[in-house]
Amino acid sequence: MTPAPRYALVILAALFSAYHLLRAALTLETPRDVVPVLIAMLVYAVASVLSLWPMGTTRMPSWLASINLATAIIVPLLVTSQLDPTRNNGYATWHVASIGTLMTITVVRQREAVAYIGIVFLTVQSLLWAGPGLALGMGVTGSLIWVILASVLTRSIAGAQHDAERLTQAEHATSDWQAAQYAHVHERRRRLSQTGRLATPMLRTIIANGGRLSVADRMECRTLEASLRDEIRGRHLLSDPVRSEVLAARRRGAIVNMLDEGGLEELDAGVLDAVHEQIAEALAASQATRLIVRSVPDDERVAVTVVGLRAVHREPGVAPGPDDDDEELDVWLEIPRDGSRAGVGAVGVSDED
Repeated sequence: MTPAPRYALVILAALFSAYHLLRAALTLETPRDVVPVLIAMLVYAVASVLSLWPMGTTRMPSWLASINLATAIIVPLLVTSQLDPTRNNGYATWHVASIGTLMTITVVRQREAVAYIGIVFLTVQSLLWAGPGLALGMGVTGSLIWVILASVLTRSIAGAQHDAERLTQAEHATSDWQAAQYAHVHERRRRLSQTGRLATPMLRTIIANGGRLSVADRMECRTLEASLRDEIRGRHLLSDPVRSEVLAARRRGAIVNMLDEGGLEELDAGVLDAVHEQIAEALAASQATRLIVRSVPDDERVAVTVVGLRAVHREPGVAPGPDDDDEELDVWLEIPRDGSRAGVGAVGVSDED
C-alpha cells in the first residue's frame, strides 16, 4: 500500500472515531450517571489514538491489541450500566458502532483473532443486555458485518501482495537467468575468439606443410595447447601482459601452471589489474624451470602466490645427499589482496647459480 492511500484511510478512520465520540457527547443527558460514560469515552479515545498512530509497522503490537480487546469489553459494560435496556436509547448506544470501528481497525492492522473476540463479546453482551430486537436496532449487525468485510478485504490484499512479491521474485530470477545465459554466451564467444587468434596461424602452417612439422613447430604446438588450457584453468589470472610472459617462459623451456582456484572475481578491476601487473613482472624476472601461479580463495590477505623452482645442477660424480632435492626455490611471491606491492624479499633469487 502506497503512503498516500494509507494516510487517507487513517484520516477516514480518525474521522469515524471522532464522530462516535461526538454522538456520545450529544447524548450525555440520557445515561443515569455520566461519569462511567465519560470514562468509557476516554478509554475509547485513547485506544483509537494509539491504534491510528504511525508506528512504522502495519501489524499491531501485542500490547496494543490487548488494550483494544480490553476496550471492547470495558466500554460496553460501562455504557450499558447507565442505560435502560427496555427502551430505545438512540445515539446513547454509541459504543456499538465505536467498538465496531475499533475492531475494524484492529483487523486491518493484522490482529484478526483479537478483533473477532472483541466483536463477538460486543454481540453477545448486547443480546443479553437488550434482547435480539433492541440489539439489532443498536447496530450490532452492522458492526459485525464491518469486521467481517475488513477481514475478507485484508486477507485478499495480503494474498495479492504475496502474489505480487512472488511475481517480482520470479521476474528477478528470470532476469538473473538471462544475464547468466548472456554471460555464458559472451564467455564462449570470447574463448572461441581467443582460441582462433592463438591457433589459426599454426593451423595454417600445418595445412601448408601437409601435416609435416619440424621440431620447432611441434614445440610451438605444445606451447599453444598449454596457452589454450590456461584460458580454462587460469581465467582470472590472465591479462595480455601475463599471457605474453607465460608464453615467453614456455618458449625458453619452462613449465608454467596457471591455476585459478577462485577469489579473484571478487576484486575490483583496478586491484585486479595491479595483481596482473605483479604476476607479469614476477614471470619476466624469473629464470625458473617450473612456475606455479595460483589464486588463494580463502585468505583475507593474499590473493595470488607465484612460486618458481629451478633445477639443481651438480658437479659430475657428486651424489645428492639424503635431504637434497632436484629443485630449489627461485621465486616466492605473495601478492596482497588489495593489489599493493609485495614487501622487500618477497621475490627471492637463490645464492647458488
